[in-house]
Amino acid sequence: MHEHLELDTAKRSQPVDLGAATAALLDGIRPKANSLMITVFGDSVTPHGGRVWLGSLIRLVAPLGLSDRLVRTAVTRLSADDWLARQNLGRRAFYGLSDVGRQRFEQATRRIYADAPQAWDGRWWIVAAGAVQAENGQRDKLRRELGWQGFGVIAPGVFAHPMADITALHQTLRELALADQVAVFETVDPGLGAHADTLEPLRRLVAHGWDLDRLAGAYRGFLDRFSPIWRALQAESPMSPLHGFVIRTLLIHEYRRAILRDPMLPDELLPIDWPGTAARTLCGEVYRRVWQAAEAYVLSELETADGPLPEAAPSFYRRFGGLHEAHEP
Repeated sequence: MHEHLELDTAKRSQPVDLGAATAALLDGIRPKANSLMITVFGDSVTPHGGRVWLGSLIRLVAPLGLSDRLVRTAVTRLSADDWLARQNLGRRAFYGLSDVGRQRFEQATRRIYADAPQAWDGRWWIVAAGAVQAENGQRDKLRRELGWQGFGVIAPGVFAHPMADITALHQTLRELALADQVAVFETVDPGLGAHADTLEPLRRLVAHGWDLDRLAGAYRGFLDRFSPIWRALQAESPMSPLHGFVIRTLLIHEYRRAILRDPMLPDELLPIDWPGTAARTLCGEVYRRVWQAAEAYVLSELETADGPLPEAAPSFYRRFGGLHEAHEP
């Protein structure tokens, strides 16, 4: 039996309990079905492996405002886009990640659930793509892929990143059949940071090559939405499984929308008081507070072809630097 999130709109300006804060959060975000289903699979389904019965998936996300029809339409579209794969067993349909979808999730998961970023050693990766032809669309595809990986455009046909995932870069070049048309350079300034004035030209380069103002706005919006949730969590205990699931899902849904656009530049090159730092801290704190309640709800609702969901994989408990010491390998 589902609980329902109720909100008295007349009391929104007053201090609210966790239930009212959660309902206000859901009312304010109103996520789209396709995007929300990607969040649900990545955050709640994938850690438990395998495929889940569509009927149980519909039950799971009903409190998020998704109807039976919206869920069925979303999983059909995600299957057509090669995110999900369907399997029919008797009259029941089961959905899980496709091979392509699993690869996409693995790349996104490393960024979303990461702990504090690594220290920067002054390294830069430069990609010179002037030889890539525009006629067949390859130049645009390369620009989109490199943009997703955080590269900025510092000159026509030249991309740069100070902390690039070089493995992902070369994989992209191979997949686009551009390895023989693109030159990749590595440069390191081992003395960077010894003199503060050496960073100023680099900060100007970052301001020119990356749209940080828009990203900062997304992070501030995230902080505005979830700071009240954090205050309510500190004031109320225990928490219902339903509220834990709704908060955790919307938390990752909104954080994902910002973090996957973040070029993940080192702190030395970012503006002072960069809101992404506070957003990462808040996301990790809220997640650690609600994950157990959310897991109880997920385990109670989802079904596989073999029955209840299995225990989450060990990697799940390493999210945000560790969720629970008892689950650490």
